[in-house]
Amino acid sequence: MIDWKSKQNRDGGWAYYKGCSWTEPTVFVLLAQSVTQVDRPAFEAGLRFLYSTQRGDGGWSPQPGVAESTWVTALPALLPEEAIGAARLQQALAWLEGQTGIESTWSYKLRQVLSGDKTKNPAGWAWFPGAAAWVIPTSLGMMAFERALRRGESRGLRNRVNSGSEYLATHVCADGGWNHGSGRALGQDLDSYPETTGIALAALRHSPDRRLIERGKAAAHRHLAACRTAEGIAWLRMGLAAHGEAVQAPFEATPRTTLDAALTALSNVGPDKNPLLS
Repeated sequence: MIDWKSKQNRDGGWAYYKGCSWTEPTVFVLLAQSVTQVDRPAFEAGLRFLYSTQRGDGGWSPQPGVAESTWVTALPALLPEEAIGAARLQQALAWLEGQTGIESTWSYKLRQVLSGDKTKNPAGWAWFPGAAAWVIPTSLGMMAFERALRRGESRGLRNRVNSGSEYLATHVCADGGWNHGSGRALGQDLDSYPETTGIALAALRHSPDRRLIERGKAAAHRHLAACRTAEGIAWLRMGLAAHGEAVQAPFEATPRTTLDAALTALSNVGPDKNPLLS
């Protein structure tokens, strides 16, 4: 059992390895505790850190020293409502609902029309406001909205989940997996990556596009056979578990960071207990 308390900072948050607390590892440690063994004092201190770092616009920044809400806002929205608080959760969802990649904005689309560009740009999520959408923030935004929909939140969130699914379908690589963004650049097909393929598959767990999913699963199995990082292996296992495949990796990677350890713990529980998949 991991001693999360020994890795915790005085402010209640967790670092990636050591140093200042960050939103991402803090949320994933709390999620990991929820499926293993909750250290109640450490868990509540972690929640207090998140309470104190939510910004006035309802979002979260990567760490307290960053003065802008970003993609990490989707992460606290993955926590149980009773843990993060209904009001904070609603504010986070509202911030996320107002965000989209710049290529999906009306001004960008107007320039497209005027230039004769007929490329479709489904609305995904960007790493930070005003930038283009990417696979990881889009996938995590979809997961946050799926959880909200299961709680009976606004059905309007379904439109963004569907748009996110379309974004992932249009950004799949030629090998069937996903990288951080485009599957093709400068006339060349680009390779997919282990962690992004796993995250996208997890986000697409309700997709009716069987061909897309089967190609993604095949890419995930190829990555799993060669992957040597704990983060990549954890996300690949969770992505496959989202589609009914409980698999072990042929190589057991040692977690290098607190985030690695938290993701590994999450990947070791079934989809019915995993808060990212259930």
